[in-house]
Amino acid sequence: MSTDKTHMQREIEEIPEATARLLDGSRAILAEAGRGIRERDPHFVVTVARGSSDHAATFVKYAVELTAGLAVASVGPSIASIYGARLKLGGSACLAISQSGKSPDIVAMAETARAGGALTIAITNTADSPLARASDYAIDILAGPERSVAATKTFVNSAVAGLALMAHCTGDEALLTALARLPDHFRKAIACDWTVLAKTLEKQKSLFILGRGPSAAIANEAALKFKETCAMHAEAFSAAEVMHGPLALIGPDFPVLALAARDASEPSVAEAADSLAGKGAPVFVTSDLARAAVRLPHVATGHPLTDPLALIVSFYMFAEALARHRGLDPDTPPNLRKVTETV
Repeated sequence: MSTDKTHMQREIEEIPEATARLLDGSRAILAEAGRGIRERDPHFVVTVARGSSDHAATFVKYAVELTAGLAVASVGPSIASIYGARLKLGGSACLAISQSGKSPDIVAMAETARAGGALTIAITNTADSPLARASDYAIDILAGPERSVAATKTFVNSAVAGLALMAHCTGDEALLTALARLPDHFRKAIACDWTVLAKTLEKQKSLFILGRGPSAAIANEAALKFKETCAMHAEAFSAAEVMHGPLALIGPDFPVLALAARDASEPSVAEAADSLAGKGAPVFVTSDLARAAVRLPHVATGHPLTDPLALIVSFYMFAEALARHRGLDPDTPPNLRKVTETV
């Protein structure tokens, strides 16, 4: 196998710099858009996205609900592009997330939301894109070119942009301070060694990934990356929901990765991890509260909303290395393209 770095590895290593660039270069538009949301004083928020961008939107959903007290709903892009329905979105804000900013269904839904009375904000890595032009505010995440099919730095910067947007909207200085410290935390997260997990997954084909609250969105993103880069079937669940029907699959040959952040959900995630380990499953968790599950190294960022993002950075480095170990090229997964334009 070549010793050259993959595009995916290089792009993960660029995350700290890309995040710093976003927070500096897009500070003005983030503040302006945040002020625009505050002045509009929406009754609710809707999100429009697909794939990794939708996972970023789910992460932002939790952030909005926890910081602004606004209910957030995901709107299916096909409502506009396929079904031609018009939603009554007066008194709302619409957040559309897309790396390329040119998928026809995402653009159509943003246009429909704006026509329906929503204040529209685009988060995209392409400044002069159709989505940016269709929105009231366009936030350039400034991640730079991303050549690997698997989105890494664009996912992180999209999520960071959403957090910064809400911090400016609500005047949350503690969150803004935590965001400014993220580049240093991401550098530490890149260095976390999850080799012990690789040994367990070497011969496995499926696993569960758990999270709760904001880390549930991170679990969904991690599950997608396992499919894309490692040819493994991974399914994300809330640490609460896994104790229902999915529990029937748990056993010695079914691994579990529990992504616990330093927030109010950590004790329950650690408890779930220990409970599953007690049923014989190989369980790995990013929490020092666990006793039976294997504890993975992790970076505590000092803020409950930035903590999950450090976890996904550590996971990305692990997934890239695991893919290569399995003889796969994480840059070019079978059947996939970097930009998928759906109608």
